[in-house]
Amino acid sequence: MTSYDYVVVGAGSAGCAVAARLSRDARGLLIEAGSAKPPTALPRLAWSLYETSANWADKTADGTLDLPRGRGVGGSSAINAMVWARGHRSSYDWGPGWTFDDLLPYFRRSETAAGRDPVLRGTAGPLTVSPALHQHPLAAAGLEAALEIGHPEAKDVSGGLEEGFGWPDLCIVDGQRQSVADAYLPQDNVDVVADAFVHRIRMRNGRVAGVDYNDTTVDCPQVILTAGTIGSAQLLQLSGIGPADDLRALGIPVVEDLPVGENLHDHALFSVKYDSTRPVPESLYNGIEVIGLAGDLQFLYFARIPIGEVYGIYFSLMAPHSRGRLRLASPRPEDRPLIDPAYLSDSRDMETALTGLDMARALGATRALAPWRGVEPGIGDAKAYLREDLSSYYHYVGTCAMGSVVAPDLQVYGIEGLRVADASVIPDIPSANTNATVVAIAERAAALLNDERVSG
Repeated sequence: MTSYDYVVVGAGSAGCAVAARLSRDARGLLIEAGSAKPPTALPRLAWSLYETSANWADKTADGTLDLPRGRGVGGSSAINAMVWARGHRSSYDWGPGWTFDDLLPYFRRSETAAGRDPVLRGTAGPLTVSPALHQHPLAAAGLEAALEIGHPEAKDVSGGLEEGFGWPDLCIVDGQRQSVADAYLPQDNVDVVADAFVHRIRMRNGRVAGVDYNDTTVDCPQVILTAGTIGSAQLLQLSGIGPADDLRALGIPVVEDLPVGENLHDHALFSVKYDSTRPVPESLYNGIEVIGLAGDLQFLYFARIPIGEVYGIYFSLMAPHSRGRLRLASPRPEDRPLIDPAYLSDSRDMETALTGLDMARALGATRALAPWRGVEPGIGDAKAYLREDLSSYYHYVGTCAMGSVVAPDLQVYGIEGLRVADASVIPDIPSANTNATVVAIAERAAALLNDERVSG
């Protein structure tokens, strides 16, 4: 059996970046439950990928909402909407070493953003990102609408220093999606094993010993979990790391009593949709070509539209107060966990959503959008409308949060050699689509491990 210096579990955005960066002077194994070659689609057809085997196709515990996430090499970066944006710098305050300024070198290391400020943006990273070159006329009208009612224009809305509306960077190169796997892999020193389901982390005397997947056991002194907010929390609990009472109730021996699965949260998403008075051209990109940040709300134009001659103004809660939970349904690894994001369970989130609804309708009523605008749909009871319209923005975070489950060096409390380096470690969600932040976390995790190897 090949000897490995580290094992990375999950070949999504975080896993691909961690494994690639660690391969500089160490040999690693990257294990992925899904396919080595997930299905592909043109950027404008990205939503069709949710209907394929590249989606884990989870749902909320009550079965009412879809919770898609990527399955296969590239993970969610292989099926998402390809928006590449940092949250505003004020939304990064996760503890020592985890402010926006601390993460900035790793944001820059991950990207090549030509035409942006090279002090703020990367110039030689693996991912090539840029805004839409051919501006969709409805997106351009949406930006004009925002300026009409007093929102500022952001010159680099993906950079993390501005509020306002602008053209975000996209992970689209030569008309095709660029996933994190496309950008970071292959690497000579990384073996990738796909269609391999990890069902347990093995530990011995307070330190990690390896992993079990399919019918295989791999011994290794360093294991990095990058299976995402849902997958990493599930695997820790299956391995005996989690709330002790819950684990005992399922007959799982407790290795470490930690609040794994708590603090689950997401950007709740809402919309106001309009019939168009003119044909809506197909997007050449992803249908989300203009976004706006206004306080604790993000706005985006015609996401998942056109569907017929319809366009939408979407808005999302960027600083939600509601917190949910993930727990095991059974001790069997093949059973999907119970996922409850508890959207709008904190009344403050409903108040923010009501503000967002008013702002979205104000945008929709502008002169700039008048040439497109048909009759606005009736809203009726605004709170009831929001509860009915609510969906996930697919930005799940928090189930293995820094300060409660992992230390600032991302090591799981009480278990030497076991780290988590994905969206699950984020204690408070940043105010943007999360992929760029996840890759920065992975870049920093790899740097911490590389420094540890050099000094150790």
